[in-house]
Amino acid sequence: MSPVQAVTSALRQYAVFSGRASRSELWWFVGAYSAAAITASAIDSALFVGVLGVPVTPLTFLVIAASVVPMLAVTVRRLHDSGRSGAYYFMSFIPLAGPVLLLVALCTPSDPLPNAHGAPRGGAVAGFAPGYGYQQV
Repeated sequence: MSPVQAVTSALRQYAVFSGRASRSELWWFVGAYSAAAITASAIDSALFVGVLGVPVTPLTFLVIAASVVPMLAVTVRRLHDSGRSGAYYFMSFIPLAGPVLLLVALCTPSDPLPNAHGAPRGGAVAGFAPGYGYQQV
């Protein structure tokens, strides 16, 4: 999935918490969000001067506020794609280990077969044929 396709897919499904999202869709969206937040922060720093030393960041606030629901939705769909429940997102609230566990869960490969959350996008994974391969004797 190209970066433009990934970002438009994530934004088109900004409040859809069912279904699946590939690793590329999630990480391209995270990259685009990060670039937008950094750009907004740079513009805020250049245009707005804080009062009494308190920084004013209206553009950064808008970018973050506008991306909360889409980021949560694409993260839940990514967890679905790897065969996990969206409730795994709450692991991120466990101090220290939680965010690391969530990151590992988000980086795991997609489930190549249809799961409880639907079939993988783009059809079957190339080179995967259920029922064939090594068998224990």
